[in-house]
Amino acid sequence: MQIYNTLTRRKEKFVPRETGRVAMYVCGPTTYNFIHLGNARAFVVFDTVRRYFLYKGYKVRYVQNFTDIDDKIIKRAREEGEDPIRLAAKYVEEYFHDMDALNVLRADIHPKVSEHLNEIIEMVRVLIERGHAYVVDGDVYYNISSFGGYGKLSGRSQEDMQAGARVEVDRRKKHPMDFALWKSAKEGEPAWDSPWGLGRPGWHIECSAMSLKYLGTDFDIHGGGFDLIFPHHENEIAQSEAATGEPFARYWMHNGFITINQEKMSKSLGNFFLVREILDKFPPDVVRFFLLSTHYRSPLDFDDEKLAAAGRGLERVKNCIRALKEALQGNPRHTLSGADKTFNEELGGRLAEFNSAMDDDFNTALATGILFDAVGDINTYLHHAAQADGPCLEALHKAFKIIKTFNGVLGLFKIDAGDNIIIDGQSGAASGLVEALVELIIKMRQEARARKDFATADSIRNDLGKLGIILEDTPRGVRWKRQG
Repeated sequence: MQIYNTLTRRKEKFVPRETGRVAMYVCGPTTYNFIHLGNARAFVVFDTVRRYFLYKGYKVRYVQNFTDIDDKIIKRAREEGEDPIRLAAKYVEEYFHDMDALNVLRADIHPKVSEHLNEIIEMVRVLIERGHAYVVDGDVYYNISSFGGYGKLSGRSQEDMQAGARVEVDRRKKHPMDFALWKSAKEGEPAWDSPWGLGRPGWHIECSAMSLKYLGTDFDIHGGGFDLIFPHHENEIAQSEAATGEPFARYWMHNGFITINQEKMSKSLGNFFLVREILDKFPPDVVRFFLLSTHYRSPLDFDDEKLAAAGRGLERVKNCIRALKEALQGNPRHTLSGADKTFNEELGGRLAEFNSAMDDDFNTALATGILFDAVGDINTYLHHAAQADGPCLEALHKAFKIIKTFNGVLGLFKIDAGDNIIIDGQSGAASGLVEALVELIIKMRQEARARKDFATADSIRNDLGKLGIILEDTPRGVRWKRQG
């Protein structure tokens, strides 16, 4: 398996800290608002990375934090007349609502900053003791000049970073780029006791303290959006390695931006779209499929037509699943013919191609293309089998297994308690009712044709077409599918 490591700026063979185990930390949201699509891309990407490791047989320890103490939270709480911690807790729940919809698995641990003040304060104390931080009027700053590797993640010198950043002039700092580890209390803001007086932690120290607590040093993967490389992740490396004297994380992964008309989506530019708003217009599986349709390191341009196109593509997969279910209900034969064996071999090849794509830096763009290739293989097999002696039970189960494997990694469709793929947002009785109603209408059409009432039969066909249900008359009877 090859992973592009931002730290070395090249693909590297993945070698975990412990054989058979993967330790991952992904920066979670600052909980002062609903998440936007740019946030969601990171969470879907790293959820897929985690799923692939699990599929490959690794034991994965996945940690994703919530930043529930931050300037933005305090500002939003003040605007709404709300307690900052309660406001943050509300948006933590809203995050889970959106991510559950997008089929993002919950992390093994979701640490909150507000619950880890002791670890944060202790880490700041160690940095002061080791000469990497200093106290000024109750504030504590990290001295970037004390760490020789500062800038190694972003690949920029201190001078370049200073020139490209808007740095507040604060003559108390030893270097203009020194950043806050602890902020002294201000009137009306939440504060906690510390050796340097009442205050609250800076943003960067929070992720360092929590990742080290749950994963230790030299853990395998640290992930987040491209915008976190500098200053957040750069500062995490500096303070963590200065505090421990050991490497912080082995592989740094960063997903690309989502753009609107080639311009980065962001709240500051006012061109962002909330996931909640998008889910009002498009199904969650379509949104997730759209987010995975481009390699995670590449920019992804957003517009409604691209999401609609993703929906049409995903409908092809759903129609294939429906056709497989129908074939299984049609008394398939139990003997393998030469065509069935060839089909099984083709599907095995698709699985090998899928694994190869994901092994190459989690190339979901290529992997989803291979999913479509497999769907094409299955549709061709079902078509020819229907015209010959019918599909084989073993071949059908092989096809379902391949589709479920692909889905288990990509997470497009949820799985119900009976290990069935949920499509159309329904499973069990609800899904069965829809299928039964369509079959009943098809039966009524067939009865009309038998009476030579072709006007009624054509009207039923046309009306179903308007609803997106396409009928196909085959030698083995009428088949139906949703328009894709």
